[in-house]
Amino acid sequence: MFKYIIIDDEPLAHEIIEEFCSMLPHLQLEKNCYNAIEAMQFLNSNTVDFMFLDINMPKLKGLDFLKTLTHPPKTIITTAYKEHALEGFELNVVDYLLKPFSFDRLVKAINKITDAQAKPLAVKEILDNEASSSRFFLKGDKKHHQIDSKAILFIEAYGNYTKVYLSDEMIVSHEKISSFESLLPQQHFLRVHKSFIVAIDKIKLIEGNRILIKEHKIPIGQTYKNGVNKLL
Repeated sequence: MFKYIIIDDEPLAHEIIEEFCSMLPHLQLEKNCYNAIEAMQFLNSNTVDFMFLDINMPKLKGLDFLKTLTHPPKTIITTAYKEHALEGFELNVVDYLLKPFSFDRLVKAINKITDAQAKPLAVKEILDNEASSSRFFLKGDKKHHQIDSKAILFIEAYGNYTKVYLSDEMIVSHEKISSFESLLPQQHFLRVHKSFIVAIDKIKLIEGNRILIKEHKIPIGQTYKNGVNKLL
C-alpha cells in the first residue's frame, strides 16, 4: 500500500485528486493538508510514500516548503503555473502536473513512484474441484475480490495497472498482465495482443484484426495472429 497526502489550499483540488486516486489500488490517503504549515506538522510525526504538492499557497509556498524538508517524501507537483517547472525538477520532484490534469496524466506520474518502489504482488489462487474453473483473490479498489475465471470477459493492460473486465463489473488491479497470463488456464484464455487477454468462450465473433466480446472491440496483435488463427 502506498500512502500519500495532498497539500493544496483549494478544496476542489483535493476532491479531484482523491477521486482519481480512489480508482487505483494500493493507494491510501493519509491526510488532507490545506497549507504547508499543516503538512509540516503532520510529516514531523508521520511518514508517507509520496505527496501531491501545490505551489501557490498562502503563508508558505509549496517549493519553499519542500526546501525545508531534510528527507521529503516523493513529490508530485500540482499547479496551474508552468513557469516553476525547472525549479521543481531541481528539487528532485517526481513529476509536475499542470492543472487541470487528466486521470491518465495522474496515473503516469504515480507510475514513476510505484515503478521504483513496488514489490511483487501475489495473486492468491484457490484450488477448485472443477478442472475448468480457477478462482483467486484479486486486490482492487482497496478490496479483495474473489474472482471466478469463468466470469472474466477479457483483461486489458493499463500502464502499470490492469483492467479486469467481468460479466457485471470492471476491476483495476496493480497486477501485470503477464501475471494473469501465467495464472489463468491456457485452454480457456488466449493472449491476442500485448495489452489484451481474452476468454475464448466469450468471443462473439472474429473479424479481420479484431475480436468482439459483447460490445467491446479488442485488437489482434500481429505477433499473436497465429494463436488466434488456431481457433478458426
